[in-house]
Amino acid sequence: MGRNLEIKARIDKVDAWLDKAKAVADFGPIHISQDDTFFVCPSGRLKLRVFSPTNGELIFYQRPDSAGPKESQYSIVATSEPDSLRDLLSLCLGQAGRVRKKRTLFLAGRTRIHLDQVEGLGDFIELEVVLNEGESTSAGMKVATDLLSRLGIPNESLVECGYVDLLKG
Repeated sequence: MGRNLEIKARIDKVDAWLDKAKAVADFGPIHISQDDTFFVCPSGRLKLRVFSPTNGELIFYQRPDSAGPKESQYSIVATSEPDSLRDLLSLCLGQAGRVRKKRTLFLAGRTRIHLDQVEGLGDFIELEVVLNEGESTSAGMKVATDLLSRLGIPNESLVECGYVDLLKG
């Protein structure tokens, strides 16, 4: 399984954060539309991320709900039939929620910076520090806290849970 550290925070407006993200990034922006369907999964989270009618990813992950950097373990499988897979998984497992968003992606070293406009929720920034195999969580924490500081993300704007949980209210 892959591992990363994730941090999510509310922001006022994505456009106001574009220059900040560009200032710390090595690459980007890339604009992506995502439609995530979450399924009932007692041992973690299972979502189907759809980019287009012929491009999607089934993603299983486990991570705690807490403010600040949190470790996530994940596995991803690509699919060329996301709509059929959504229908099948919905029949088998049941849907737990759906999140639609427009994402602007930047890369800063091994960190993915996402500026997200989430339908029904507003705007967010998300950092994902990719951890190498065998690397300690504390090493990734240093990268994450440095980026939090460089971007000027205040602690009070940090979000504990995922978008799907925020939509459920």
